[in-house]
Amino acid sequence: MSSTKSMPSFTAENASVNPSIVVRLLRNILKTRETTLLILILAIVVTMSVVSPYFLSVGNFRAVAVGMMPTAIIVIGMAILLASGGFDLSVGSVMALSSTVVALLLVAGVPIPLAVGLGLVLGAVAGLINGLLITRVGINPLVATLGTMSIARGFALVLTEGYSISNLPKEFGFIGKASVAGIPAFDLAMRHSRFFRQVYFIGANEKAALLSGIAVNKVRIIGYVITGTLAALAGVLLASRLMSGTPTAGSALELQVLAAAVIGGASLRGGEGTIMGAFLGVVFVALINNSMTMLAVSIYWQVIVTGTVLVSAVAIDMLVRRKVA
Repeated sequence: MSSTKSMPSFTAENASVNPSIVVRLLRNILKTRETTLLILILAIVVTMSVVSPYFLSVGNFRAVAVGMMPTAIIVIGMAILLASGGFDLSVGSVMALSSTVVALLLVAGVPIPLAVGLGLVLGAVAGLINGLLITRVGINPLVATLGTMSIARGFALVLTEGYSISNLPKEFGFIGKASVAGIPAFDLAMRHSRFFRQVYFIGANEKAALLSGIAVNKVRIIGYVITGTLAALAGVLLASRLMSGTPTAGSALELQVLAAAVIGGASLRGGEGTIMGAFLGVVFVALINNSMTMLAVSIYWQVIVTGTVLVSAVAIDMLVRRKVA
């Protein structure tokens, strides 16, 4: 006598999505943000290669690489700060100030290595001031870096009277050919080195980090110094590429850097993110801007899209993490 097993009936209740499955899926997405970005970047490349015959040209990709270089350099420091629970809104202004100072020094006859060195020191000092204002004085990072943003931009405009500084030595142009090849090294250091691992601990739980013996203020100050120095380096490379120091350079650059870092997996709450993810975020934003340019979208709309991408990235990040928690 054969027995038959009753098959489960298919109902609307069975067809509904299990919340636990959604949560696990969201966790997996968060853990593989870099993979997700690579897929999105590939999708943009494939789509634009069909839409525009000029997108896959060597000249276009060279233009994208050169254009995103300042953001790619600065996002290294921003990823470190975000992981520690901070951020820096003065990076664009520090970049402009270092660019103009180096240009003024070169026009005055200062040797290139010395001028570049002084420009980097200027960025480090700006970062140090940010770090001290936040850790020692206790000013909120938003207020502190907004203030230094205005001060740095103001100095750049005062020193140049609003004009670009040109007639730089031809030899200085060689520096602008530098690449962002050091990003993998920074990424490995942040993932595995003892110092940079402390950044994650501080961002995740500052009190626990203090109790474990981590010098929280020292680590945060070093993070701001690194970010300021990288912003100055971006300014030097920009001045070398343009062969001029421009006091208005880097306007709204902090928005692009923040958007790229958050899209790459960093969190405004701290304790999250990688440099490689932030770099992929830079590539993603750069390709979006390049695509809009190829499609003849107005530059004013591009600014709106950048702001929308930033707000959307932060909003999605907060909502997803709230569901996962």
